[in-house]
Amino acid sequence: MHLSLIEILAAFMVLFAIIDIPGSIPIIIDIKAKSGIIHSGKVTLVSLLILLAFLFIGSPLLGVFGIDVSSFAIAGSFIIFLIAMEMILGIELFKQDSHGVGSVFPIAFPLIAGAGSITTVLSLKAEYQTINIFIALILNMIVVYFVLRLTTLFEKILGQGGLQILKKIFGVILLSIAIKLFLTNTGIVLPHAK
Repeated sequence: MHLSLIEILAAFMVLFAIIDIPGSIPIIIDIKAKSGIIHSGKVTLVSLLILLAFLFIGSPLLGVFGIDVSSFAIAGSFIIFLIAMEMILGIELFKQDSHGVGSVFPIAFPLIAGAGSITTVLSLKAEYQTINIFIALILNMIVVYFVLRLTTLFEKILGQGGLQILKKIFGVILLSIAIKLFLTNTGIVLPHAK
């Protein structure tokens, strides 16, 4: 077990791309509009705990429930699909409660600690030292925390019109991600797919 700046940087970049917290800003703002508040610390902590659980005990954790990573990814794809439909159609499928759970779910799971980031954490273990992945994960969660804290600033910059446009665009992108996640993990190949 040794520290490597190159491994930390590489793992950080991979996780940053997969978690894609800047790309989730419109979704987070939409959830905030429904639930009223986002508990940045709580969301970040829950996301970190989920990803750390998979970093340290990974596949055996799913095995306890008789679930494989692909099945977990498919379940995540359904949740992402429903969030996308909310954004595109302007409907409410996830009822927000008054205890702040709505700000944790679905932001912590599946947006931040989703099937993609969990699978990535498991994959990184085959390439990098666990300590380096751990540090990269902590650094990513610091970025996540600050992005969540600054959602009000993003709202002010974009305005209502800008938010509505972004919401629809990212809804379609999110829908595409959900379908790709579903197809990849079911093994279905679409005709003309490259």
